[in-house]
Order: sequence, then structure tokens, then C-alpha cells
Amino acid sequence: MRRLAVALLPLVAIVASPAYAADHPDLNGFWYLDFDEVSPVSKDMVAKLPPNTVIIDDTGVAEFPQNEYGGLKLKPEALAKAQQWKPTDEMKLTRVCLAPSVIYSIQGPFPFEIYQSDQMIVFKYEYFDQVRVVFMDGRGHPPADAAHTKVGHSIGHWEEDELVIDTTHILPSTITNNGLDHSANIHMVERYRKLDDGTLMATQWFEDPETLDNNGARIIQWKKIPGQYVNAYDCDPSIALEYQQLDGDSDSSGQ
Repeated sequence: MRRLAVALLPLVAIVASPAYAADHPDLNGFWYLDFDEVSPVSKDMVAKLPPNTVIIDDTGVAEFPQNEYGGLKLKPEALAKAQQWKPTDEMKLTRVCLAPSVIYSIQGPFPFEIYQSDQMIVFKYEYFDQVRVVFMDGRGHPPADAAHTKVGHSIGHWEEDELVIDTTHILPSTITNNGLDHSANIHMVERYRKLDDGTLMATQWFEDPETLDNNGARIIQWKKIPGQYVNAYDCDPSIALEYQQLDGDSDSSGQ
């Protein structure tokens, strides 16, 4: 146990190091989705998106209805699969506590915390209790056959005051919460910028040639709330059983 503790000391020192502060914006803290109108600064960030990219508008609590994908052009196989999806699919016992990948989870209304250092940046998301490490030490991505996870493998760097994060190795999961799923080869690039008023703004861009004929992007912004921390999500799968009972009662009554 002592050897394990000693081995973890360098990691603790890295995460706790304040050396970044003089050179880069301080992103540490608790961030909550900003429901106000998107800042005009977004136009500058959108201009950096690659060609053949559509901005999809499902950030926050908004979700697309069945057969609506915000301008994303689906490959025939992906479209056929998505068209078979029904809203009740998400309330099955096997799916109700199944965490989505980072592609979908970062656009929702749940808050997150950022822990920042020169060597790594850690995102602690409330949604499904996910934790994501962004390596800032200059390493590349692992080989293609390395393990995939819901948060993927993320490497980052600074371009002036803009944090750029490149993520691969993401397990197949949701793009939009209506049947459109991505493959294991999806590639995501995020750009984060802290504005003068303290707002944190980001563009989230992704490409998945196995699933899409174009690329997608979201524009998201958050506000910092001092003294707050994310809560445990602790998804309880029994909600699916309760839903099935209610749905059965509704069907039997004709409502």
C-alpha cells in the first residue's frame, strides 16, 4: 500500500501544481451550462471549424425528435438503424443507466469541475460520474488497437489563450439522443476559450466517416459558480421498472 501511495505522489503533484497560472487562463472550478444567448465571440471560433461541418442545435435540455439530426448527413446503414429507434428504447432496464460517450455527454445541462495543471487537465463530470484526463505533456494518441472508453483518450495544447483538445479511442455510443450512434473511430476536437466576462465557451467538432457524410459541431458555453461541486449521479436502474409500470398503465387505459 505504501508503494502505491508513493507511486501516486507525482500524479498528485502534477494535478496540484499552480505553475500554469502565469501563462494560460485559469479554468479551475465548477462550471454550469449558460442558457443565455451565445456570445458573438463564437463567430471567431466557428470560423476555425473544418469545411463540410454543420452546427447542430441540441445543446442543453433540447433534444431532437425522432428522425431529426440537425443537418448531419447519415450513411445509409446508420440512417436505417436510427429510423428503428423509439424513445422508449432509452428506458429499458439494460439502457437506462448506460453512460453515453463524451460526444454526447458534454453538451447536456449537467455541470462539471476542471482541475488544471501544466501536465494534465482533469474534467470531472456530474453526468454519469465520468472523469476525463487530458494529457498536456506532448504525448500522442496510443495505437489504434488500444483500449477504447466512453471518455476516450485526450491530448491537449494551448494556442495562445485557447485550449485545444483532441480525442480518439471512444467507445461507440450516442451522437444525438434519438438513435444516431457513432463508431469506435470517431474523432473529436474541442476548443475552449475563457471570455473577458468569465464565460467559458467551446466548440465541439467531430468526424466519423463510418457513420456520417459530413462533420458535426456544437457551440456550448458555461458560467463559473464559486464554492460549488458536482454531485454524485448514482443512476438507479429501478427507474426503468417504474417507467414500464407507468407505461403499461397508460396503455391499458388508452391514454
